[in-house]
Amino acid sequence: MNDEPETPAVQFGKEIKYAREARGWPQAELADKLFCKQPYASKTENGQLPSAQFAEQCDKVFGAPGTYARMRQRAADAGNPLWFIPYLQLEREAVSICDYSATRVMGILQTPEYAEAVFRSARPHDSAVETKKLVEDRMRRREVFDIPNPPSLWVILHEAVLWSGVGGPSAMRGQLQHLVDASESPHITVQVFPFSAGAASRGVPFDVLTRQDGTEVLYEET
Repeated sequence: MNDEPETPAVQFGKEIKYAREARGWPQAELADKLFCKQPYASKTENGQLPSAQFAEQCDKVFGAPGTYARMRQRAADAGNPLWFIPYLQLEREAVSICDYSATRVMGILQTPEYAEAVFRSARPHDSAVETKKLVEDRMRRREVFDIPNPPSLWVILHEAVLWSGVGGPSAMRGQLQHLVDASESPHITVQVFPFSAGAASRGVPFDVLTRQDGTEVLYEET
């Protein structure tokens, strides 16, 4: 008997299954209504966290505005430290995000390989499964750019970030290419603070997030 508590993703999947069975729909019929493939619906019911779009469509299909979207978001946030969740909420609601990165690429622009190297360095005793979960949670933050009106993102990287070699040559090549690709988005601006500019005014990374009402929030890890 497994005494481990159910994860929020598993609970989300069970709620989808209960709602489907209450309406007498086979899984394939639900998949059709959600505009996805039946295996995707099956994986969701078995505890694999689906996309935000999947949850939003569930709200429409089951007539529960916002219910499944909020449930899914709580499940997505569950893998993060409690102190970091308020920042994630701010990130999702911001109209603009300004970031200065002094030592490494900010999380929302990291590739899976780069993020894995960062986590393995910071948490060397974690298992491969635990590290994979952390990477998946970090990659999920990119969903903020999939919404109809995504925030603008202005990132200034200290040149040292580009020469750091995180994860080795292959991981860094992939990360640098990702930065180039990301900068082609009309919502993302990437700039570099060069060594030739001298000392930066701040030696630690920080973010300034602008909310819908125009107020700004400064976030700094210290």
